Amino acid sequence: MATITTTKAPRNAPAAPETPGWVRWANAHRKWLLAAPAMIFVSALIVFPLVWTGYLSLTDTEGSVRAESEFVGFQNYLDVLSDVDRFWPAVGRTATFTIVALLFELVLGMAIALLLWRPFKGQKWVRVAILMPLVATPVAVGMMWRLIFDPNIGMANQILGWFGIGPQPWLAGQHTALPTTIFIDVWQWTPMVVLILLAGLTSLSEEPQEAARIDGASTWQRFRHVTLPLLMPTVTVAILLRGIDALKTFDILYATKGRGGGSFHEVETLNVYAYGLSFDYNEYGVSSTVLILFFLIIIGSMWALTARRKEAKR
Repeated sequence: MATITTTKAPRNAPAAPETPGWVRWANAHRKWLLAAPAMIFVSALIVFPLVWTGYLSLTDTEGSVRAESEFVGFQNYLDVLSDVDRFWPAVGRTATFTIVALLFELVLGMAIALLLWRPFKGQKWVRVAILMPLVATPVAVGMMWRLIFDPNIGMANQILGWFGIGPQPWLAGQHTALPTTIFIDVWQWTPMVVLILLAGLTSLSEEPQEAARIDGASTWQRFRHVTLPLLMPTVTVAILLRGIDALKTFDILYATKGRGGGSFHEVETLNVYAYGLSFDYNEYGVSSTVLILFFLIIIGSMWALTARRKEAKR
């Protein structure tokens, strides 16, 4: 019969070394320590330009950011906020562009996502065709539509002529330029909304739909009382992402209308206005003021949309 014997450690054997306190602390917070370098780097990329722009907005810097300047305090803000010729019209165009484009993109995106929700023959090819506008860069899209809407040689007026409709100014018109650029934005970015909403639709459970169908609900009633309420968190995400992106639109506007948003500033949004102040007139103090105010508008919009998203989750 085997016997088990135990051996005792010698009384004079050295004890195991105690783990230093800083090692225990580092081990407990290792996820933050490993992420700290990237977080610090990204924070620096965000904070430094924001602080520098805020400083320039309090000076009368012109010609060059390194030129001698005087501290003027909030005088630039008072001048910009009292500018009813350029600043406030730019605010109105920015709001109009964002709201109208977002509204059309949501409606069209929802309709297309509902059509693609159920499988049908050739569905993959239809999805690829719908996503094609996202492949091109906004500048290329703007230049393409600029040629299409050319009042003299553009394809758009040629198509209208087939139906006996006279040529339209499109991008060249003072009152038609902004709606035309909104159309271009809707054409390119509706597929992004389709992707977001389609992902939300595919994640919905079929049980509420089946229950409503058994109760005799029509297609519209099922969409209004079942699908849409369940999809609202996803819709809010689409509004948040696309709304902020539309608010900052610059490429399409500058590619189609150039400096100042046109001869009559017909598509001059806050982005185009700030760009012109900086690179056309070298008024860096005033342009920094416009950018800070624009940044506050974006932050306020993000806060409002985020609050709406929290309410939708409840």
